[in-house]
Amino acid sequence: MTPATHSRSSRTVLQRGVTLIELVVVLLVVGVLASLAVPTFRAQVLAANRTDAREALLALATAQEKFYLACNTYTSLLDPDRESSCDPPSLRFATRSQRGLYTITVEAADVGGWTARATVASDTPQAADRACEVFELDSTGLRTALMTAGTSARVDCWAR
Repeated sequence: MTPATHSRSSRTVLQRGVTLIELVVVLLVVGVLASLAVPTFRAQVLAANRTDAREALLALATAQEKFYLACNTYTSLLDPDRESSCDPPSLRFATRSQRGLYTITVEAADVGGWTARATVASDTPQAADRACEVFELDSTGLRTALMTAGTSARVDCWAR
C-alpha cells in the first residue's frame, strides 16, 4: 500500500457524523410538523373542555327538579354558601363549573320552568374557544350554544 492510498482511505474513515446542512434540514422538518400539530391539539383540548359546561348544566337541571319537588317552583338564585331554601327561593349550587372554566347562571325561573346558561370564564384558557362560548339549557331540555356576540354556534357544541 502506498502512502497516498493509505492517507486517502483513513480520511474516508475519519469523516463520520452529521453535517450542518443535514441538521438544519431535520430541524426544519420538525418545526413544520410542530406548527401543524400544535393548533390541532389546542383545538381538541378546547373541544374536550366543553364537557365542563355540559356537566354543570345537566347537574343544575337535576338540582332544579329536586328544588321544584320541595318548593313547587324553580329558582334563579344560586348560592353555593347557603342551604337551599323555599323562602326566599334559593338553590345551593356552585356558580362556577367543576373545573372553573365556565360561569353558571339561571337567566329566568318561575313555576313554569327555567333557563340556565354556562358562559366561558374570561380568566381561563378556555376563553380562546370562540366557537362555543355560551351553552344554554332550559327546563324542557332544549340545548343551544352561542358564539361571540350572541350568534348561534356553527358547530354542535353539545356533541361529545
